[in-house]
Amino acid sequence: MAISLDKLMGFHQKAMQVRTERMEVIAGNLANANTPGYKAKDLDFQKVMQSAQFSREQNLVRTHANHLKGGMQNTGDTQFRIPNQPDTGDGNTVDVQVERNAFLDNGLRYEASLDFLNGKIKGMKKALSGGQS
Repeated sequence: MAISLDKLMGFHQKAMQVRTERMEVIAGNLANANTPGYKAKDLDFQKVMQSAQFSREQNLVRTHANHLKGGMQNTGDTQFRIPNQPDTGDGNTVDVQVERNAFLDNGLRYEASLDFLNGKIKGMKKALSGGQS
C-alpha cells in the first residue's frame, strides 16, 4: 500500500501557508499603524481554506509539467477590515490592539498546526521503522 504524504499533511500544510500569509498581512497593518489613509487588511482563514479544499476536489491530474498547477495561491482573498474605532481624522483604520491580538492568535494557531504536523511525522517515522525509535 502506497503512502500518500499529500493525504497525510496536505490540509495542514495549506493551513500553515494561509497562517503565514495572514501573519504577513497583519504585520503590514502594524507597520502602517501611523500611515495616513492606510486601510487595515485581513484574510478570512475559513474562506481561504474552503476555496483551497474546493480547488483540491476539482483539481485535474497534470499530464505535462507545463500545465498549470492547482492548489492554493495568493488568490486576492485579502479584504479590508471593518474598523472598530471612529476615524481619527487621517483615514487610517488600523487598531493596534486588534492587530496585536490577531497576530498573537494567528501565531499560536500556527504553532499548534506545526506541533500537529510534527506529531504526524513522528508517527509516520515510527510506523516506517517498525515501532523502533
